[in-house]
Amino acid sequence: MNSLQDLHKTASAFQKTDKMPVLFVGHGSPMNALADNPFTQTLHQLGRDIRNRQPPRAVLVVSAHWLTRGTYVAVNERPETIHDFGGFPDELFAMQYPAPGAPDVAQEVLAALPDAHPTDEWGLDHGTWTVLHHLFPEADIPVFQLSIDYGRPLTFHAELARQLQFLRRRGVLVVGSGNIVHNLRQSMPHFLHNNPAPHAWAAEFDAWAKQKIDQRDLLALAHYQQAGAAGSLAVPTPDHYIPMLYSLALAEADDDIRHAFEEVSFGGMSMRTFVVG
Repeated sequence: MNSLQDLHKTASAFQKTDKMPVLFVGHGSPMNALADNPFTQTLHQLGRDIRNRQPPRAVLVVSAHWLTRGTYVAVNERPETIHDFGGFPDELFAMQYPAPGAPDVAQEVLAALPDAHPTDEWGLDHGTWTVLHHLFPEADIPVFQLSIDYGRPLTFHAELARQLQFLRRRGVLVVGSGNIVHNLRQSMPHFLHNNPAPHAWAAEFDAWAKQKIDQRDLLALAHYQQAGAAGSLAVPTPDHYIPMLYSLALAEADDDIRHAFEEVSFGGMSMRTFVVG
């Protein structure tokens, strides 16, 4: 690993760009990688819009599926496609997303987060590649991931994200990938019977979260239990919820927030996807 002086030299060498947007994507089932539906069509359009506006120099993804003790930054030059799931068709396991890594940008992140650690022992998990497969199907934009230090309070993640705001002016697209409402136990009967109807509590919490996102009320979102019983049901564990906090914390005062896709389905699954800036 380079010295701290080298890291700062590397970071300062990159030219500033126009401010990049930030995405939060409700990624849902890995099967969305194979699907052609309103959600995946939305991702395709978002990718085209971003390219037309300013092609990203790199993409940084905070995924619900990389949970660690401590904060890690992937520095791989060629990250592997991780098939971190089971019970799906062979066609899904055969999929690859051969994007290059972004070790140079990863060093910028490490310079900004002195307590973070570099690692080459992680690739692109399904919270990353199933989304990028639709956003940037050419797999030509460098990609790397930032892990979620899972033992930390939710306010920690918003504070950490704010330290990465400089990336938006370095041509880096930051993507949070999770689901605001994610209760697989309550959703499974609906999946098994192909019943797309949402539970009332899921729709209620998704609407509450949308209001708080629009108000940029990170403190309320970090204390989602204040939404009542719907909060505990919608977020039984915070792994899929935390990436949303990263995306929203990167919003600046002059940024618009646009909800690109809104759907609560199959009992307890929100596919809400929004764009900052």
